[in-house]
Amino acid sequence: VQLQACGGGLVQAGGSLRLSCAASGGSNLRINTWAWHRQAPGKAREWVASITSGGSTHYADSVQGRFTISRDNAKNEMYLQMNSPKPEDTAVYYCYAAGSYNTYWGRGTQVTVSS
Repeated sequence: VQLQACGGGLVQAGGSLRLSCAASGGSNLRINTWAWHRQAPGKAREWVASITSGGSTHYADSVQGRFTISRDNAKNEMYLQMNSPKPEDTAVYYCYAAGSYNTYWGRGTQVTVSS
């Protein structure tokens, strides 16, 4: 199973950006929980948001109210809508998926927020 994240880039503070992550390669693949993590230069990787198979969402305090995580089960895809990003949101964003028996990480996509 491979996770491919895309949608990163340069965005101005206060703008918006949408990240996507697609899972492929597994027959009858079932993703239970999707999540986004991020890692800023010189910092540890941190959890950003997650969404369960039932659609329950959870957010880190730092992005609550600004970011929205969603999923499309039919496509095995996940999204992160980033509204009003701040310079401190600059990081490499990684998608994560938990299947029935395994967990998977994507390679990351760079998000840079300019002030």
